[in-house]
Order: sequence, then structure tokens, then C-alpha cells
Amino acid sequence: PATGEKRKRGRPRKYPEGSTPKRPDGPKRGRGRPRKDPNAPTPAKSTTPKQGKRGRPRKNPIENGTEPTSSTTKPETIDTTSFEGRSYWLMKAEPESRLEKGVDVKFSIDDLASRKEPEPWDAQKHIRDMKKGDLAFFYHSNCKVPGIAGIMEIVQEHSPDESAFDPAHPYYDEKSNRDDPKWQVVHVEFRRKFSKMITLNDLKSYAQSERALENMQVLKQSRLSVTPVSVTEWAFIMRVADENEAKA
Repeated sequence: PATGEKRKRGRPRKYPEGSTPKRPDGPKRGRGRPRKDPNAPTPAKSTTPKQGKRGRPRKNPIENGTEPTSSTTKPETIDTTSFEGRSYWLMKAEPESRLEKGVDVKFSIDDLASRKEPEPWDAQKHIRDMKKGDLAFFYHSNCKVPGIAGIMEIVQEHSPDESAFDPAHPYYDEKSNRDDPKWQVVHVEFRRKFSKMITLNDLKSYAQSERALENMQVLKQSRLSVTPVSVTEWAFIMRVADENEAKA
């Protein structure tokens, strides 16, 4: 029934407005369960952090009793240069016959392995960035089963591609001149042929299942004949190649 006082939403008052509730006898009680001994002193709070708290486990477990810092939880930056200062590359060649101005331009890793002298390798992009001692994957391209066939080493740094100035050469380029050469070459030597080729389909599969290859340039810029390879990508592919070798 209405009493004339303005009521708010929620539970009704235990005591009418304006009245003072009577405080119970005995020591002041806090919230929660009553003490077993009402006269016992209030225990001091522990300054030692609790171990094994309830709730969700930490994303980053405590190691040696210390909290993780931003420097320990930050992901590693993938670098393209090894600790020795060596860079890594992927370089494409066509292992199947193709005529260019009447000349067969096929070149496979077996052709490189048979060379007695360093082989000139031409390209426009990235060639000037290559240094002596860098390593490169030999990639079979424009063929039935494209993929990484082995390894070669850069043994001589870039110089103008003389074939671009020769009208009789299949790779002649009339827009290239000696004052400002459009094409450069590095010289490479054979180092290793993989017992089992790591195919393009293999690389795509690893890119989906393994974070190590998710940004590999040969999968993102497939038209480039030369692409850089990160240290992480190189290490992952070499591990796959070594595992294939062990199974062979």
C-alpha cells in the first residue's frame, strides 16, 4: 500500500525513511563469513604474490619467478641477412627447351653443375644488391614441375651484361647502352643439387601451414626472376631439403 513517500525502483526499504536502524551488539563485522573467534585480531595482508591463482592460465607463463617483459614477448624480426653478413636469394631459370631468336635458352641446375667456369646470370632487379659469398636457390621455372632444385653461390659481383649489346644474341636489348646499362650480371657457381625438388606446390602448402614461408616473395611476386629470401625462409627450406636427403 502507498505510504506517501516517493519510492524508487528495486527492493523495498528495511527501515522507513527518516528512521535510524539499530546497530547490533558486539564487535563490528566485515563483509563475508563471520569469524570463528570474534576477538581474534585482523590478519595482515600477505605481500608475497600468490602462486597458482584460479582463473585462466597466463598466455606467457612466468619463468624463474619473473614477469614477462615487452622485450621477451615481442616477436622476432625476420631479417634478410645472416649473422655472417651473407644474404640469400632465389633465382629462376628455364630447364626445358625454348627457342629465342633460333637459340635454345634452356638452363637447368645440371647445366650449371657441368660448367667449368662461373656462369653469368642476368637480371634487372636485385642484381646490384648481391655480394660475393651470397647464396641463392636455383629455381626451375616455366616448366611442368616448377620448384627449387638446389643451391648456387655468387662468386663475382655485378657488371654490365655484354649480351644485351650484341644484336646477334637472343637477349639483345636495343634500349640498353653502355653509359647506362639496363641489364647487369653476377657470376655464380654450382654448390648443391637437392635429392628431391621442393616444388612450387610444396612451397604453397608450407606457406599455409608454416609461418616461416607466409611472406616468401616467390609466392607473392611470381613474375620476378630474382627475389630475396629471408634467413628464416632459407633455414626452413634447407631443413626440408636435409630431411628429404635423409629419407632418400
